[in-house]
Amino acid sequence: MPAVQAPATALVTGASGFIAVWIVKTLLDEGFNVRGTVRSTSKGDYLANLFKEHGAKFSYVLVEDISHEGAFDEAVKGVDAVFHTASPLSGDAYEPDELIKPAIEGTLNALKSVKHHGPSVKRVVITGSVAALMEPKDQIPAIYTEADWNTFAIKEVQEKGVHADQELKYRASKVLAERAAWEFVEQNKSQIEFDITTILPSFVFGPILQEVLTLAQLNLSSKLFYNATRGEGLPKARALSPFGNYVDIRDVAKMHVHALVDEVAGGERFVCSAAPFCWQDIYNALNAVEPPISNIPKSDFTTKTVHPAINSSDKARAVFGFEFTSLQKTAADTLASLREREVVWAASSA
Repeated sequence: MPAVQAPATALVTGASGFIAVWIVKTLLDEGFNVRGTVRSTSKGDYLANLFKEHGAKFSYVLVEDISHEGAFDEAVKGVDAVFHTASPLSGDAYEPDELIKPAIEGTLNALKSVKHHGPSVKRVVITGSVAALMEPKDQIPAIYTEADWNTFAIKEVQEKGVHADQELKYRASKVLAERAAWEFVEQNKSQIEFDITTILPSFVFGPILQEVLTLAQLNLSSKLFYNATRGEGLPKARALSPFGNYVDIRDVAKMHVHALVDEVAGGERFVCSAAPFCWQDIYNALNAVEPPISNIPKSDFTTKTVHPAINSSDKARAVFGFEFTSLQKTAADTLASLREREVVWAASSA
């Protein structure tokens, strides 16, 4: 399928989310017109003000519930591409379907709307997660690529239901939603004029652009970073424990745009991950910043953590020539952004 180039119009679903706001910004900076879906007028107005320098190139529409069939019917009309980022997050879901059902339905509803009401759409870029890859493996480190699927999470949730681990419920939702997208395209390939690409980020850190009026509204990965870098930081044992893989939010947004403008990206999955980390790596990176940053946890340059899992972005590096932001810059910019917002949160709770 031909790639989509600026000044085409792109729809971004869930446009007020942590990742989505950066996708909107990156698209606007690259000369695209952007229409975002939001759940409320207040969220839309916040974005309109945030991107006011782009004038009419940004607009928003209300989609209050993505699980309703036809939710995106009006939103997709007249656009050339769709970025589907809207999805339920990991939380305290009791029934697995509290996560799984809206994740699948939201994805399929976006694709159905494009099929029936978006004849000008050439590509749909879907934000997934490396959670869809993390099938347990025996080797250490386990290397995860686009060839992997986390069928383990699905089986565990099917067998244990409400008693399944919360993280496995979330991972199952990501696997099943992405698979539903690929199955939809396969089943409808003779009736659709668009292709899809999926981007699978690891833990996403970086500056926040979305509206966050209180700490409770902060997205999960940013909240983890905020909690881990306060005061003395985490106890040494926890700080040295492997935590996962990280990627900078700005790289996530750039890769989404690459997936749109590069023709070869159609029909492909791409892992979006810079490197594995533990929180001590974050502390070491922050302590090495010049000029020094005040009030951060202590560094320990002598300790080495063995990481059991690596999310490999070799494919994205090869296809897009992609280079990832360093841990030091990501950590420093994340901390600066959170400390700036912390002043607002403190004032609102006073």
